[in-house]
Amino acid sequence: MSTPPIPVLMVIPTGIGCSIGGYAGDAIPSARLILAASECLITHPNVMNGAVLSWTDHRIQYVEGYAIDRFAAGEIALRPVRKQKIGLLLDEGLEPDLYYRHLQVADACRTTLGLDIGPILKTGVSLDISLTQSQTGTSWGNIGQPDALLRSADKLKELGATAIAVVSRFPDDYETEASNAYRLGKGVDIFAGAEAVISHLLGRHLLLPCAHAPALASLPIDINLDPRAAAEDLGYTFLPSVLMGLSHAPDLVAISENVNQQNYNFTSSELICSDQLGAVIAPQGALGGEAVLACLERGIPLIAVSNPGVLNVNSKALGIDDCLPVKRDESFITAKNYLEAAGFVLALREGISITSLKRPINSFTLDLAN
Repeated sequence: MSTPPIPVLMVIPTGIGCSIGGYAGDAIPSARLILAASECLITHPNVMNGAVLSWTDHRIQYVEGYAIDRFAAGEIALRPVRKQKIGLLLDEGLEPDLYYRHLQVADACRTTLGLDIGPILKTGVSLDISLTQSQTGTSWGNIGQPDALLRSADKLKELGATAIAVVSRFPDDYETEASNAYRLGKGVDIFAGAEAVISHLLGRHLLLPCAHAPALASLPIDINLDPRAAAEDLGYTFLPSVLMGLSHAPDLVAISENVNQQNYNFTSSELICSDQLGAVIAPQGALGGEAVLACLERGIPLIAVSNPGVLNVNSKALGIDDCLPVKRDESFITAKNYLEAAGFVLALREGISITSLKRPINSFTLDLAN
């Protein structure tokens, strides 16, 4: 008899320069490994999007960051689906060449991959995206015309779209010091923070699966390009991975008093609720996010992986070490890498005590004698 799946939430925050997951889909191999151990992975676009490259699997639930937070807090559930009808929203600020390039991506994904794409709308006015960087080094951004974004997205929903992909014109800042550092594997993705602002705003407004792709002029060739950033240099657009992820993203179901999470057991056709999570996996220096803290509060085991970025919000900084229950090894687990994290997930799935895998192992006889 095979062991049932164990839903696992994998979070790598965007725009903080993590060694794994801070670049163009470079966390996908780690996500695939966690998926193999769990058989049910819930993660977000920053993990799965590799510009023109991605990975699809019906066992992966592709969920935007705002919805991830609400899911972890127990406010929404996820309903796996066979497909989504993807509405495509294009920034009025796209030049003709970029506009038609992205229409060709939609044609290619519909024709080659069989995705259900349409309707397609433009925003009417340029969204006017600007980029900033915080004092901590994380990337951020602003939307000059948020009302135009929301109005257009509402129209797509009215026309029958069940998921929304947005393409907005980003500043061509690839000649800046920060962008050059990123391409050499030494910096933060300067676009990621602004992308999160856009997708979070849409997700909160619509309660639909949403994801964003920036539109940029073609990048100049760089023979010193870091392999982790290479996926972004392969084509004219970052849209393919967004469309592939949204094509099977789960429906977002608001949980009310009329929905009792305990009435649902995980199967491919029923709701996935946060109470069913077997673990949440996050970088050791990025434990302050809403989803991770919500999981800790709900008693879901946390696997903190060594995956350095510009943040250092670890368990000590948050005071987690002082307030954990007695069984620390079962509720807060540190992993040297995602290889080790996958082993811990497998142990949790098989019901193997984590303490039994470590040495030295304490004697009950000696403990009780003292």
